Amino acid sequence: MIPDDTRQRIKNIVEGTLIEGEEDHCIAIRNSLCRSFKTSSTVKKDFESKAIIKEEQARFIEEYCDRHSLWCPSAPDEHLYLTRGGEARVYLHSDNRHVLKLNDGIYYATWLEFLNSIILHNILFENTAYSLLGFIKEEDVLLAALLQPFVISTEQTDLNDVRDFLDFNGFKNIRRNDYRNAELGLILEDMHDENVLVNSNTLFFIDSVFYTVTPEID
Repeated sequence: MIPDDTRQRIKNIVEGTLIEGEEDHCIAIRNSLCRSFKTSSTVKKDFESKAIIKEEQARFIEEYCDRHSLWCPSAPDEHLYLTRGGEARVYLHSDNRHVLKLNDGIYYATWLEFLNSIILHNILFENTAYSLLGFIKEEDVLLAALLQPFVISTEQTDLNDVRDFLDFNGFKNIRRNDYRNAELGLILEDMHDENVLVNSNTLFFIDSVFYTVTPEID
């Protein structure tokens, strides 16, 4: 079960409250965006209406990178390229223990939603937590550079185990590989066997898509 202090941290993210305490780059940029933009509690249907806001947030992030030297020089060498997912190109890091993901945030209506999703992933799936190294600009497309532990799958993922794990933590299956935690106000999508790996009988959630929604109140 999710402990109470973790629930409070998640509640703060859903409500758009500033995250206090130690800040990494992801939390720092997220907090800065929260001072100027309202946290969205809507999902994909609002992409078009939020396009202007996403552009404004992209400019905000670019200015932040200018001020704090968070521009990454370039994409990794192509010989390190591993694969591409729906929103990210994945490269093997030079230490052979991590992967570097270049993510364009296409699944999210705003960059604030994207950063919230990364922070939620780090809170709930600590063994595959992301580190935001900075950003890259390629042909006017903003890309987040994310470092993540490299997980090697040792056995086939049983989606029933994924469902049981998420159900234990309050996430109910709503369709196919998508889940909702009504109490916390979260939707978690795409929990299929390419995004959840198994190593030594342990589940590793390597890709997640979180959306914040209005929590249900009894």
